[in-house]
Amino acid sequence: MSMDTDKLIYRAMTMPDIPAILAIEHEAFTSPWSEEAFVNELTNNMFARYMVMEYRGEVLGYGGMWVIMDEAHITNIAVRADVRGMGLGNRLLEQLQRTAAFFGAARMTLEVRVSNELAQSLYRKFGFQPSGIRPRYYSDNNEDALIMWAELDVERLKSGERRY
Repeated sequence: MSMDTDKLIYRAMTMPDIPAILAIEHEAFTSPWSEEAFVNELTNNMFARYMVMEYRGEVLGYGGMWVIMDEAHITNIAVRADVRGMGLGNRLLEQLQRTAAFFGAARMTLEVRVSNELAQSLYRKFGFQPSGIRPRYYSDNNEDALIMWAELDVERLKSGERRY
C-alpha cells in the first residue's frame, strides 16, 4: 500500500471501530483482547483514552492508554500487518505521547514481552527505558514482561514538533 503519511488521521476510537480493531488485535497478539474488553474500555473506564490511526477511511492501527494524574500507561498499540514497516508505529506512538501530554501526563509506562525486541527498539526511540520485570505476566505462555518508563517532553509534544 502506498500512502501519503501526512494524510493520516488520528481520532478517538468508537464502537463501530471495534471489528477493525479486533482484526488487527488478532494479527498482532497471541492473546488478543476480546470485543468485551474494548467495549468496557470505551464505556466504563474514565481513565481510558483509545485512538485509531486511519487513512482514507480505513483503520490502520490503534493505541490505548490510561491517563491517571500525571502518568499514562499504554495498554495496547498495534498496526495492521499489511502496513507494518512503514513507520506507522512511530507515528502512532508519538500521537499517544502527544495525547498523554495533552491530558496532563509527564511520564508514560508500558509492559512488553521480554522476547519482543522489535517493540522494545521502537519504545527506546521514544525515550522508554527498562525499569523492571513482571514475572510470568503473560497468561498464554507465562512469559515475563519488561516494564519500561519514559519521561515525556511535554513542551515539544504540545508544540506539535515531530520526533521522527
